[in-house]
Amino acid sequence: MDTVSASWVRSNLAWCFSPRSLYDSYSESQENKVRCIICYFQRICLQMPTGSVSFERKLLSLEHHPWQSFLSYPYADFWTKSTIPLCPFQVHSSGLIEDHAIEALEVDFANKYLGGGALHRGCVQEEIRFMINPELIAGMLFLPSMADNEAIEIVGAERFSDYTGYASSFRFSGDYVDKRSVDFLGRRKTRIVAIDALCSPRMKQYKLKYLIRETNKAFCGFLDQSKYSQYKRIFKMNSVQLNEGSSLPIKAKGESRTEEVRKSDEKSWRLEDCENYIGIATGNWGCGAFGGDPEVKTIIQWLAASQALRPFISYYTFGLEALQSLAQVLLVLVKSRSVIVDKICIQGIVMAHYHGSLICSLATLNSTVCWVSEVHLSQSVLG
Repeated sequence: MDTVSASWVRSNLAWCFSPRSLYDSYSESQENKVRCIICYFQRICLQMPTGSVSFERKLLSLEHHPWQSFLSYPYADFWTKSTIPLCPFQVHSSGLIEDHAIEALEVDFANKYLGGGALHRGCVQEEIRFMINPELIAGMLFLPSMADNEAIEIVGAERFSDYTGYASSFRFSGDYVDKRSVDFLGRRKTRIVAIDALCSPRMKQYKLKYLIRETNKAFCGFLDQSKYSQYKRIFKMNSVQLNEGSSLPIKAKGESRTEEVRKSDEKSWRLEDCENYIGIATGNWGCGAFGGDPEVKTIIQWLAASQALRPFISYYTFGLEALQSLAQVLLVLVKSRSVIVDKICIQGIVMAHYHGSLICSLATLNSTVCWVSEVHLSQSVLG
């Protein structure tokens, strides 16, 4: 993990900008991106911020080494045999990830090159986040593209601008005073994880290989290194030694052991302060410009957050029509209590005809069922 001072970030931000790239062709959204950056420099000239920002490249190892302190890249049978209960799932039909009320790991719908088109013509989720939290841009200087088994977590970037709109309607709307507290390292308690989804996947997104790729990408991003010992306990309880290779089957019977781990984690969250109660704030990752299926991406992120032992996932639908009845569908599933994920897919299709939403293709069903059939719902999914 690289931790850099706020002064280093500021001194290098100006170097990042290429006037030619910013002004290749005029658009109102591009002008407003520049206004966000001007706001940042005006603010720091008036009062120089202090503290630090950390950039961490996270990975799932493609090889096994006994000494490594991170997980290996899981394959299909790992997910098929998982008995971790799904974490509470909260649906927000309005609002924005960056405005989430409590501390969470906020997902950056990233390009594999961190920042994407932030310094060019891009103006969607990642680029907007880099404009309102300009200290993120410094990472574009030294962080190379992400591989399929990698993610980038950034802690401490301060927000300086407010805005309205999205893409061509994006508009700078003034100063934003970031009131989030700082941790013992002087980092503002803003946690952002960059994970890059498949771009224009079309029908291949329903194939097993790519379902696993997307789930592992989210899982890598959602991992909490401070919970390594808990991940290790889960692997042991399932008769698999950590990093022995994800092709080994997990032999756990029932969910009592993993429920025990989950309950012990919840007890520690209650006994300690909120430092450890950090869930996931996300939305339609890999959809929109990247062309992913929002229903599939919803399930993938839920599985990944649960396997990473996150206490909750807050999902912002951004008003997407395909997910307009997501909360009602989940509520029906929760009432079944013991439903497993393969039945979630089946019931999702049945309810799609009834509720007019969450329509999954047969390809999605067949591909998903074959490797997530053993993941169980907790008894209080919506919490």
